[in-house]
Amino acid sequence: MDQISNRIMSNNIVELIMRSQRGEVDSFGSLVNIYQSKVLGLCLKLTGNRSDAEDLAQEVFLKSFRSLKGFRLEADFGTWLHRITVNMYLNYKKKNSKVTIFYIDDPVKTDTGEINREILDESADPSQEIEEKEDRNVIKQALDSLSPEHKAVLVLREIEGYSYEEIAQITQSSLGTVKSRMNRARQALKEKILQTGMTKAGKGGEI
Repeated sequence: MDQISNRIMSNNIVELIMRSQRGEVDSFGSLVNIYQSKVLGLCLKLTGNRSDAEDLAQEVFLKSFRSLKGFRLEADFGTWLHRITVNMYLNYKKKNSKVTIFYIDDPVKTDTGEINREILDESADPSQEIEEKEDRNVIKQALDSLSPEHKAVLVLREIEGYSYEEIAQITQSSLGTVKSRMNRARQALKEKILQTGMTKAGKGGEI
């Protein structure tokens, strides 16, 4: 996982940003190529399907290009893009209640059907695999019950690996608000998991 607070942008990235701020479209295109997987990855985790994720990512880059003159070079460009992504997702979610969260083991939807993401482990116990899949399904249901704000902080913390301070920066919230949302989200997850009878509640560490 990237630890953004400890990362310094390369001279190449800074140069591309400065050129983009002067209106050089090709330079911004280079930035898009560098950061598109990072942005699209978060969009997938938030929206739940590639079509919506690609649409959201496109809007993120359009908005970032329009707002680029206000970007401060001492900030991290990837963090800035993720902040735009989360804010646009939350705004979209308010208008469309059908947006769902993405899970790493969900099937990939293609024109010809679905492709399972899971990698076969020939040494695994089939009964254990079934049990673990049931556990993941319970977690999915629990996550689906959360508010968009709680989903967002959980994705940023548990999947993207951001610190609380970085999440506060991305969501433009106070540190206290971030911690409160995280605590409430984890408590809600725990209660939902216990209600649905997860086979190994507590497995995998802290929720």
